[in-house]
Amino acid sequence: MKCTIDTETGVVLTKREGREATFQLYSAEGFELLSELWLKVGWNQKHVYTFSWLGRPIIQLPEDIVRVQEVIYGVQPDVIIESGVAHGGALVYYASLCKLLGRGRVIGIDIDIRPHNRTAIEQHPLAGYITLIEGSSTDPATVERVAAEIDQDEIALVMLDSAHDRRHVLAELEAYTRFVSVGSYVIVMDGIMRLVADVPRGNSNWTSDNPISAAQEFVRTHPEFVIEEPAWGFNESELRKSITHWPCGYLRRIS
Repeated sequence: MKCTIDTETGVVLTKREGREATFQLYSAEGFELLSELWLKVGWNQKHVYTFSWLGRPIIQLPEDIVRVQEVIYGVQPDVIIESGVAHGGALVYYASLCKLLGRGRVIGIDIDIRPHNRTAIEQHPLAGYITLIEGSSTDPATVERVAAEIDQDEIALVMLDSAHDRRHVLAELEAYTRFVSVGSYVIVMDGIMRLVADVPRGNSNWTSDNPISAAQEFVRTHPEFVIEEPAWGFNESELRKSITHWPCGYLRRIS
């Protein structure tokens, strides 16, 4: 896409796949276009690698973190399951919400929890809310270890943030959606890979091999789930689309 931003006239000119379009810069459409470009540049520059939560690197887009806390508040889960631990910032974030809400706990799964990260998580003031399970997230033995931590009548919410190739995400969806309660979500992270396939840090294979492809394939054969971004709880603007690294990432269980 070729994009020309003219701040003097207040318009944005674009040319994508041979088609030209003009948008008002100060409009919802202009904001969405600039947000898409900002996401691409920000992803390439590792913008999300500049944030932490209560002392631990979180590596998430702040807008996604703010949006998902409203989902967690609405669902009121007894347990939040996340594949992909990294530095543990997201686990600490969810644990802090559990403490604030007065309910819930967190299970973190990773094929390799590095010793310094494990130590930092286990010594964190919110460690009592967090259970760490080391193993491949798609290994049946790992899934059963997770199952042993959850009571049958508990409300669960699942976050998938380990490997992001289509095959792996699809396998995780098959393995972990069994825990997702009706009305709750499995959230597939980093569908932005499709958007950033053409940036310097990207990979052209990501145009088809990405979490969005896995989510779309999964819901085609699992009608009990729908791809549905939660409604914003508050909106006094003309905007309707989130700035997100998780496009098409919210799968809600409807039956």
